[in-house]
Amino acid sequence: MRAVYAESINPDSPLDGLVVGERPDPTPQDGWTRVAVKSASLNHHDLWTLRGVGIKSEQLPMILGCDAAGIDESTGDEVVVHSVINTEGWRGDDTLDPGRTLLSEKHQGSLAEYVLVPKQNVIPKPAELSWGEAACLSTAWLTAYRMLFTQARLQPGQAVLVQGASGGVATACISMARAAGLRVFATARTEGKQARARELGAHEAFASGARLPERVDAVMETVGEATWSHSLKSLKPGGAIVVSGATSGAGPSADLNRVFFLQLRVLGSTMGTKSELAALISFLRITGLRPLIDREIPLEKAADGLAAMASGDLVGKIVLTV
Repeated sequence: MRAVYAESINPDSPLDGLVVGERPDPTPQDGWTRVAVKSASLNHHDLWTLRGVGIKSEQLPMILGCDAAGIDESTGDEVVVHSVINTEGWRGDDTLDPGRTLLSEKHQGSLAEYVLVPKQNVIPKPAELSWGEAACLSTAWLTAYRMLFTQARLQPGQAVLVQGASGGVATACISMARAAGLRVFATARTEGKQARARELGAHEAFASGARLPERVDAVMETVGEATWSHSLKSLKPGGAIVVSGATSGAGPSADLNRVFFLQLRVLGSTMGTKSELAALISFLRITGLRPLIDREIPLEKAADGLAAMASGDLVGKIVLTV
């Protein structure tokens, strides 16, 4: 089968280890199923894998990809793949399983003609969503849903700041926060991306680091080091910063004086559960929201998509068609 995989690790030049080529067709073990992939979306996780984060060289070659939508070959159903793979017998929040892993960490990923997942990891694809839109759900949009509604527990009328408003998680946060009745502020590095944030639903959009017209109840943080200080300064006393990534680096000053004096909450958030994915799909169905796709490109052009994501040359998600 055709696949996009990491053949080697290079922390400084990750795309040097990328290969688009042939891999053996996978055969499912008991309790697993094979999904014929129609579309799969790119995530920063793919770049981290190519840099050697969360994976060892002896695990290579590793097919990249966490998201996919396709046909469950065991049933013929159209499905969305949930990429959090739990240990056998785990009960409770999928993301809190100490032994949980994501596709492309221990198990081969979804940027291929076929992907294997446990049978419980397929969820019916919404008929009203395209293959490309469905392939955006289980990582970026699910992460955003959990950040806003499970971790921050935001309610209509509250204010939220979304940092770095052009990425997949950030654009999902803006769209869903506005649809849920929140006051939405966003930051982006360019005027063009600020304008797109307003089109997506942000009430106001600002340059990175700009002073906001009011302090917010929560900040959705995926950028990390470059925006951390601004995120803390933008919170009301008792407010929450929800962190699901650190694309600019993970070593900012903690600013603990501000955290304890204003009783701020710092909450980590990773992916989401299968039940949250089902709730997200219901949310999209009720609101009519659709994932923002920056571009859809063939599987063979994966390197172009990853390069665009690494440089920030996108607004929304990049989807590979298989």
